[in-house]
Amino acid sequence: MYRFLLTPRWLALHVVVLLVIPAFVFLGQWQFGRYEERSANSDVVTRNLNAKPVPIGELVAPGQDVDHRDRYRSVTIQGSYDPAQSLLVRRRTQNSQLGFYVLTPMVTGEGQAVLVNRGWVKAGATADALPEVPPAPPGRVSVTGMLRPSETEASSGIRNRGQLPPGQVLLINIDAIGKGLPYELVGGYVSLTEQRPATSPAPEPVPPPDVGAGGGLNFAYGIQWWLFIGVAVGGWLLMIRREVKDRSAEQRAETDEAEPADQGQEQRHQAAAPSVET
Repeated sequence: MYRFLLTPRWLALHVVVLLVIPAFVFLGQWQFGRYEERSANSDVVTRNLNAKPVPIGELVAPGQDVDHRDRYRSVTIQGSYDPAQSLLVRRRTQNSQLGFYVLTPMVTGEGQAVLVNRGWVKAGATADALPEVPPAPPGRVSVTGMLRPSETEASSGIRNRGQLPPGQVLLINIDAIGKGLPYELVGGYVSLTEQRPATSPAPEPVPPPDVGAGGGLNFAYGIQWWLFIGVAVGGWLLMIRREVKDRSAEQRAETDEAEPADQGQEQRHQAAAPSVET
């Protein structure tokens, strides 16, 4: 009854099922790994956003990269803006509109400064038109903001290129920007969330990141892939069961057709045989 399982067609099906099962196991495990990674990242970011602000010098120094665990940590800076060294960061979207980040160094001590992302401004009327940028406040300023690591092509997904208009960049890369400045930059930069004294008008502050469900979708996808294993195995067994049922029905039909023929042949033999009287 089950010899059909060794036919080429069914052997090919067995191979497909045996390949699909470990593939679905791997995909489920990968999604669970992404869930753990994103959940851990969400926990770090949420904790840092809600933490009490600390002076930036406690977390990072000139020539030092921002620690992965300090991303979006709330920090404070005190110093004076250097508007002559301001930059516009191109191709930054906010509120579904294309615009620029306004990047201005804040001199915090002799020969030392921090890059401050003062916020976002809408792009000009044309691609070549400069946006309207509110000026940085003069004098000594206190800033509270989110500590961010230096951007690279790999971390941002933005492809850097040259031949940009003067005073514009694509990446907030501390090393590259620092080469053209008369002071040393602290590693990383700060996205402004509060400033004293406040000014108006001012660039629109960059909102905090949306931590979302912390990888909840990845967890659901992992469960989904593992459910597909049951679907694959169940479908495979169902096909075998259906094939067995169809073959059994065919055998019964052949048997039913053979029985009347055998009975008719037996009756003809009986009619042809001579009778014997006692």
